[in-house]
Amino acid sequence: MAIAVSILPSQQLAALNEAYRRAMSQRRLRFAVSAAVFVAVLAAAAIGAEVNLRTLYTYFGNFVSYFDRIFTLDDGHRVWTNLPEWFWGFKKWIKLLGETLLISYVGTMAGMLVAFCLNFLAAENTSPGPWVRFIVRRLLEFARTVPGIVFALIFVIAFGLGPVPGVLAIALHSSGALGKLFSEVVENADMKPVEGVRATGASWLSCMRFGVLPQVIGGFSSYTLLRFEINVREASVMGFVGAGGIGQELVVAVRKFYYSDVSAILLMIVATVFLIDIGTGWLRGRLFGAEART
Repeated sequence: MAIAVSILPSQQLAALNEAYRRAMSQRRLRFAVSAAVFVAVLAAAAIGAEVNLRTLYTYFGNFVSYFDRIFTLDDGHRVWTNLPEWFWGFKKWIKLLGETLLISYVGTMAGMLVAFCLNFLAAENTSPGPWVRFIVRRLLEFARTVPGIVFALIFVIAFGLGPVPGVLAIALHSSGALGKLFSEVVENADMKPVEGVRATGASWLSCMRFGVLPQVIGGFSSYTLLRFEINVREASVMGFVGAGGIGQELVVAVRKFYYSDVSAILLMIVATVFLIDIGTGWLRGRLFGAEART
C-alpha cells in the first residue's frame, strides 16, 4: 500500500526547527542551572558538615590496613587458612547472636502490638477526631525520631545492663516506625466496606475489625517482617551501650584490638542478616504470593 508523505514548505520547516532549537536550548539551560544548584548545595552541606577530602586522602591507607589486620591471625597467616583459630569463640558468639535475635523478635512483636493499637487512631480516614489524630501522630513521631541506641542508653541507666533495655528500646522505636507505616496503609484502604459495616449500626471498633483490617492485614505483616530484619541489625550494635547481644562482644574485640575476632563476629552478623532476608522474603512469598517477593 502506497503511503503519501506530505512535505511542508521550507519556511514552515524553518519555523518548526527554530522552535525546536529554542525549546532544547531552554531545556539544557534548566538542566545546567539545576546541576549548578545541586553542586552548590552539596558543597555547602559538605563544608557545613566539615567533610575534609584531604583528611580522607591522608588517612585512607589506615582504612585499608585495618581491613588487612582484621583478616590476619596473630601468627601472621590469613584467617581463612585456619578456620578453627578464626572462630575459636563460635559457641559463645552463637549464643550471643541468638540472644540478639530474641531481643529483636520480642522488641519487634511488642512494637508491632503498640503500633497496631494506635495506627487506626493516627490514620486520617479512621481516626475518631482531629485532636486524637494529632496527639497520636506526635507520640509516634517522638518514638521513631529518637534513635534506638539512644533509647537503649537511657534504659540501661534506668534498668541496668542486659537484654531488657535492648528489648524496650527496640519496642519503643518500632512502635513509632510501624505506627507510621501502618497508618499510611490504612489511609489507602477502600472505605466502602466501612460504610457498609457502619450502616448496620456497628461500633467504631467493629468497623475497623470487619471493614478495614481484612484489607490491610497483608501490608501490616509485610512491614513487620521488614522491621524485624532492620531490628536485628540495630540490636547488633545496642550491645555497645550494654543492652545485651553480640554487640557487647564486638565492642570488646574492637577496644582490645582483637582484629581477627572483629572480622569473625561481623561475618556471623552479616550471614545472619542474609539468612533473615532470605527467610522473610520466602515467608512473604508464601503468605502473599510471588509478587510480594519482588
